[in-house]
Amino acid sequence: MKQRIAIIGFGTVGQGLCEILQQKRNELKNNYGYEYDVVAVTDMRFGTVYNPKGLNLAKLLNDVKEKGKFTRDVKDWDAVQMIKRSNAKVICELAYTDLKTAEPALTHCKTAFNNKKHVVTSNKGPAALAYRKMTKLAENNGVRFLIEGTVVSGTPILNLTRGPLAGCNITAVRGILNGTTNYILTKMEEGMSYEAALTKAQELGYAEADPTGDVEGYDARAKVAILTNVVMGENFAITEVSCEGITQIKSTDIAKAKENHARWKLIGSVEKKGGKVTASVKPEMVPLTHPLAGIMGATNALTFTTDLLGDVTIVGPGAGRIETGYSILTDLISIHLKK
Repeated sequence: MKQRIAIIGFGTVGQGLCEILQQKRNELKNNYGYEYDVVAVTDMRFGTVYNPKGLNLAKLLNDVKEKGKFTRDVKDWDAVQMIKRSNAKVICELAYTDLKTAEPALTHCKTAFNNKKHVVTSNKGPAALAYRKMTKLAENNGVRFLIEGTVVSGTPILNLTRGPLAGCNITAVRGILNGTTNYILTKMEEGMSYEAALTKAQELGYAEADPTGDVEGYDARAKVAILTNVVMGENFAITEVSCEGITQIKSTDIAKAKENHARWKLIGSVEKKGGKVTASVKPEMVPLTHPLAGIMGATNALTFTTDLLGDVTIVGPGAGRIETGYSILTDLISIHLKK
């Protein structure tokens, strides 16, 4: 049976997902028996479209590129109405992230679960602020809440702990969770000032016009909260994760790290010791002998400390149109395979 999908938010990630679905349609069917119809899409800029038999994805992508709005199968629905009235069974919640209230994504998730529909999301809001509540509500309604894309884009972090690392006792997770700050620190090591490196990151699209969420560590803190609750099984509030950004790092600090055969990284950390879990985000001088020290530019990486394998480090992209779209695809396939 075809999986019927609805998408909330047709920006970078939503469009990337649709490009992947088009490109991989035959491969997904042949390799996994996975078939789909995207039956609804809603976006604050482009409008809402719905066709219970499936939308034309090529037409949607062309419309937003050429006309800046949807032109076929248009409905006068907001996201909540679309969730309730469409025949979709899986809602891809890809709206903007709000780390203070988690809205409107939180309402979207609740509405989906109460209407017996799965949620797949790359939106950090619900996962960081209400993971336990959302998981419980999904379970009570016989559906799933899948969030692989909330931590390191398409790089399999949460799926790694559920799959290949299953059976290991994970006592710590430490890593580079924000590509923007890692890029800035890389450029500072090359001789740029913090201000010049930030400007370059903005020019390349790594940093927003207002970079506060990245450089003050708030983006990484949300991801650490998710790791704490998912990997360690805790119920941490995002405010329980101590947080310090990179804005105070100067060229003298960079020089000091070099003298000590180390490199500055903004490290997100979760550790369980003596039954107590601590979580933090802060700049650290990482010894050059550690795998995380070699991660340069906008790349992300995490090291898992386990009882059976010791330290396991995974490296991959932490953002991107196709990369994050892929994270959504992995969760869609998981629902199809009932994993």
